[in-house]
Amino acid sequence: MGTVKRLVADNPLVIFSKTTCSISYSIKTLLRNFGANPKVYELDEISNGEQVEGELLGLGCDPSVPVVYIGKKLVGGANEVMSLNMRSGLKPLLIEAKAIWL
Repeated sequence: MGTVKRLVADNPLVIFSKTTCSISYSIKTLLRNFGANPKVYELDEISNGEQVEGELLGLGCDPSVPVVYIGKKLVGGANEVMSLNMRSGLKPLLIEAKAIWL
């Protein structure tokens, strides 16, 4: 769990993704459309990607990508992010975390 915690520590918005995952692409696009500039870790491109993926699975993230952290808090995967957006809760959360400014 230490690596994920360290990667999330310095950024208001973090996405764990894989370059080949179309759902990850959709979530990154959704968040960028709010004006956010997320820190994205592509697990299939970083050297310790398998270790990070294992930690995410250990945190209950299944599937392992996409996984979104806002304000250092685990929001979850695509279903949780989309649900939050549908309930109009995503934008306020991004503002509170200072991931976007309005």
